[in-house]
Amino acid sequence: MTVPPMLQKLADLALEAGEETLRIREGDMDLRHKADESPVTAADEAAEKVILAGLAELMPGVPIIAEEEAAAGRIPDISGTFLLVDPLDGTKSYIAGRDDFTVNIARIENGEPVTGVVFAPAKRWLLAGDREAGAYQSHDGGPLEPIIDNPAQNRAKLRAVASLNHRDAETDAWLAAHGITDVVAAGSSLKLCLLATGEADVYPRFGPTMEWDIAAGHAVLAATGGRVLVAETGEPLRYGKVDTGFLNPAFIAWAAGISPR
Repeated sequence: MTVPPMLQKLADLALEAGEETLRIREGDMDLRHKADESPVTAADEAAEKVILAGLAELMPGVPIIAEEEAAAGRIPDISGTFLLVDPLDGTKSYIAGRDDFTVNIARIENGEPVTGVVFAPAKRWLLAGDREAGAYQSHDGGPLEPIIDNPAQNRAKLRAVASLNHRDAETDAWLAAHGITDVVAAGSSLKLCLLATGEADVYPRFGPTMEWDIAAGHAVLAATGGRVLVAETGEPLRYGKVDTGFLNPAFIAWAAGISPR
């Protein structure tokens, strides 16, 4: 399988932004807090600048919703195709010196994530997915290779992945109700990536997330056949929710081949 040129270019852009986050972490991160008390660093802003400049060349005229731009109140018209960008998901992990933070770029069409790239700079792990072309990953700077094997379908019992920093009582109750005791903790959009590669089967999320937090990982997961469903209704999670300020409802994400229950 050949990686589509546009998907490769988006992956290269995520790599470039990710290298910027690593460079800044070696020096002054310039830690501050936004109005909602969430942390922001110079790396968030520098990586976003790299991505926005690159997307302006790759997809001129396509509206972009980027985390730091949105926080500043800069929201373009997104009635058609648009892009969602989280330049540094997992800022708490980044600040703490852990390796589970990611760079995320997604393309949305008619409310669905159709293309996405996720790069974990400190892990040297890159994932890319496209609705038509399938899903790919690379390690340590190697070429993108198709994600084919899915061990999730061979496990006798479900394995869940849960938030490293935001696991709550509702999540624990859901896991208990479904008899799930095998739980892996992970940060950022890597939780969705673990579903895409079959290292976990289900990701219940009841705490708040924003669209840019999960869109790229959702696109990669969807490219493998996985799903992200609204917890309350079982309907597919959609994007472009301007009326909620791009806040997601609670959701359950499922790996390919795993039936929602």
